[in-house]
Amino acid sequence: MRVLDAVGHTPLVELRRVVPEGAARVVIKLESSNPTGSMKDRVARAMVRAAIADGRLEPGGTIVEYTGGTTGVSLALIAAALGYRAHFVSSDAFSDEKLRTMRAYGAELTEIASDGGQINKALIQAMMAKAKELAARPGHWFCNQLDNADGEAGYHALGEEMWEQSGGVDALVQSVGTAHSIHGTAHALRRRNPKLHVLAVEPAESPVLRGGAPGSHKIEGIGIGFAPPLWRRDEVDGIVGVSTDDANAMARRHAREEAIFAGTSTGANVVAAIELAKRLGVGKTVGTIAVDSGLRYLSTDAYRA
Repeated sequence: MRVLDAVGHTPLVELRRVVPEGAARVVIKLESSNPTGSMKDRVARAMVRAAIADGRLEPGGTIVEYTGGTTGVSLALIAAALGYRAHFVSSDAFSDEKLRTMRAYGAELTEIASDGGQINKALIQAMMAKAKELAARPGHWFCNQLDNADGEAGYHALGEEMWEQSGGVDALVQSVGTAHSIHGTAHALRRRNPKLHVLAVEPAESPVLRGGAPGSHKIEGIGIGFAPPLWRRDEVDGIVGVSTDDANAMARRHAREEAIFAGTSTGANVVAAIELAKRLGVGKTVGTIAVDSGLRYLSTDAYRA
């Protein structure tokens, strides 16, 4: 077995202490069991394999991407495993653990300074522009995750696994960055349950998907300040906002009460999943995703206290 064969087939567990009595069952996929500790191993593998297959990524070439770190870590793993180079554009707005891990896998980093560690539209667009500039070099392939339609298929298996492991789900709750994970997972689940309820999560401080103005927040990996190009509103039944403070608080509570150590976007997922579970009631099942490991966020506000 090679390291990329270890992507997927992650455990699923039921939340038992943070979900109140009278609510639906909430189950969560532990994506920290992937090789880099993140669900993004799935999407990175799918995008790179497609680029290799059609010749966009040549042997010995360089993978270029803008990243908050999670996708970058996964792309760096795959580059190391398959013999490619990697050059990523990131920022001090994202955890030091992510930046260090990308470098540990051999990636070169170009960092864009943030405004006080805030994640917002201006920062994301500056990162994108710099990555596009770097990708113009010979032998460089621009992954461009926001516009890369190959990524969604990477999450079809996650949906299949969730269904098989849970015995069936009535609703899916997932936070939105590129929109690959919510659409890809829902695609697989809808083949089993056409009536699946899909709830998207975004930072309350930046309610773009709900038609509001973009703002700054500190939930890494989601809320890019504009609707991602591959976002399909008609495939989602509802959108809720979760604040950075509430997401951080749930991430800490999740670790202490459920013994599941994850990041802030996972905290946001669980906050939203619990609220939906209260509305659906006993006899229903809500599925959500523990996106990555809390080890990536020890230096952030989520776990600094």
